[in-house]
Amino acid sequence: QEQLVESGGGLVQPGGSLRLSCVASESIVSVNAMGWYRQVPGGQRNLVAAFLSSGNVHYGDFAKGRFTITRDNAKKAVYLQMDNLNPEDTAVYYCYAKDNDNFYWGQGTQVTVSS
Repeated sequence: QEQLVESGGGLVQPGGSLRLSCVASESIVSVNAMGWYRQVPGGQRNLVAAFLSSGNVHYGDFAKGRFTITRDNAKKAVYLQMDNLNPEDTAVYYCYAKDNDNFYWGQGTQVTVSS
C-alpha cells in the first residue's frame, strides 16, 4: 500500500501551469511536516516547498513567486500549484511526509516542461 499517493504531473508548455496533489494514507497517523522535493536525472533531491514541523512554510529559491503550496489537514493532503513553468522545472517531483517517528516518500510524479 502506497503511503503517499501523488497525482497531477504531466507535460506542459513553457509558461503553463500544473497542480500536484499528495494524500497521505491512514497508516500515517499524524503528519507534522509535509511538502515537495524534486530531482533531475543524476542530481540530488532539492526542496521545492514544504510545511515544516514548526508550522512555517518554506520555498526553494527557484519556487518563490511561481509556486504555491497549500494543504488540507483534514485530508492529510498537500498541493503544489506551479505557474509560469519553464524547461528548468522539468524533474520528478516527490511528495514527503513526516510523523513523530518516520519519514515517508511518495513514488514521484514526472513534470516535463517542453514546447
